[in-house]
Amino acid sequence: MIVAVWAPLLLPFLAVPLARRLAEALSPRLAAWVLAGTAATAAGATAVSLGLLAAAGMLRLPIVAALGHLAPHRLPGGPVYPAVAAAALLVAAAALLLRTGRRQVTDLRRARSAADAGRPGSADRQDCTEPVHLGPLTVLDDDRADAFALPGPLARPTEPGRVVVTTGMLRALTGPERAVLVAHEQAHLNARHHLFLAATEYATVLHPALRPLRAPLGYQLERWADEAAAQATGDRTLTARAVGRAALAAAGAPRPHRPRLAPAAHSGPVPRRVAALLTPPRPGRRTAGRTAAALALTACLALTAFAAAEATADLHDNVEAAQAHR
Repeated sequence: MIVAVWAPLLLPFLAVPLARRLAEALSPRLAAWVLAGTAATAAGATAVSLGLLAAAGMLRLPIVAALGHLAPHRLPGGPVYPAVAAAALLVAAAALLLRTGRRQVTDLRRARSAADAGRPGSADRQDCTEPVHLGPLTVLDDDRADAFALPGPLARPTEPGRVVVTTGMLRALTGPERAVLVAHEQAHLNARHHLFLAATEYATVLHPALRPLRAPLGYQLERWADEAAAQATGDRTLTARAVGRAALAAAGAPRPHRPRLAPAAHSGPVPRRVAALLTPPRPGRRTAGRTAAALALTACLALTAFAAAEATADLHDNVEAAQAHR
């Protein structure tokens, strides 16, 4: 158990650079799943390891051993400091998770209240050559340029969200560009990208080494929505132009209060996204580097999960042995 319980706490330092490297060689959709899956797996294993360390220390306390009918001298010994540190980290992580969740809920409620005060609208697609499914759209009377995908309540994940856009953003774009913008934000809602962002946000609270995954995940989610908008409109050049003009408009007159879980077409490394849209898509080819990164990341995550399971089984066996001896 001593080795297995520490492995999930150390392996994220190896898994993070592997996931980032692999994501660069994958399509945006697959890259987003790899990054979010890596964060969720590593964070879950971290929580299990901290819980096992704390539990192993608590079981050696006389009052806990008496309640569990254990023979304390049959439990594995060792310094008590790791158990105390693990318990303190779990309490701190729980407090941070609650604060993060409360902040996210508050931000989304504030954004929904502002959106409810807006008016339903359409994105003026009269100049589009291809029909685009716009979905629910709310227009805010605000000269500052902004547009984002506002998800439904986190407690009711089946409730659809809405696309929110300001009049300042609509005035900055042409009719076809407006349709691209709304299609981009609708793609965020359809794929529930806010859940990817929320899962990674919680994961970084449990293990700070996972924080470098947030920026590439945000980029891949925007690229995912870019490709969906380009496919919906049938024009990659138009999509690139719409993304660039939306970013310029938002930079000139930004709105400061957009929720973190509300993706926006004008966020992230826009020049890099525009360059990717202007590059003709190529069928993915397997390379030696991509295959090696995939195998290494798979092995790292499998070892992380196996170590957490092995440490759990070892603690269970120790508890059963201590109960039998008693």
